[in-house]
Amino acid sequence: MEAPITYFYIVVGWILWCTLHSVLISITVTDYMKRKLGKGFRFYRFFYNMVSVATLIPLFIYSRRICEAPIFYWEGPLTIIQILLLAGSIYLFVAGGRHYSWAQFSGIAQIKAERINGSLCNCDAFVVSGIHQIIRHPWYLGGIMIVWAVNLSVSTILVNITISVYFVIGSFLEDRKLVREFGDNYRKYQQTVSMLFPWQWLKSKI
Repeated sequence: MEAPITYFYIVVGWILWCTLHSVLISITVTDYMKRKLGKGFRFYRFFYNMVSVATLIPLFIYSRRICEAPIFYWEGPLTIIQILLLAGSIYLFVAGGRHYSWAQFSGIAQIKAERINGSLCNCDAFVVSGIHQIIRHPWYLGGIMIVWAVNLSVSTILVNITISVYFVIGSFLEDRKLVREFGDNYRKYQQTVSMLFPWQWLKSKI
């Protein structure tokens, strides 16, 4: 088992990365950068993605270098649950991606059009379709599912808890931005469609 200080470093590292990732795309920071950069703000999304990847790589490498035996294995009948988690996460990423614009996500669309949408969809109007009729944030749920679908060591559990909390907080922050962008239309959507787990959808089917 690794020394406690190693676990401390890895958790702090992931917390710092999650915080940086959220702060750079927060309403306060993006509004400030819009005022400061003017037309140059069209490069911000691309810059944000590059910084996120560049800071993630060393953290990921450090996490992988921790050698310790898992304390929980997905084996035997539990393998079925693991497969369902992986399959479900892939479905959520694919289904969610149909609603988003990858050009918007990467920042390329903003650079070409010299503008930026608050959301990542192609349209300026609020439109609900596909998986978004069941849950509001399929990518966040998919992220939570996929990080837990591995054999778990102490460090992996600590990292997964940190990432899962980040995804939940990210869902709330994303809701805040979308309310600002789409107003009452999104507030009504929040009342009828659950954030992560499809409680509302399941209730409607019972």
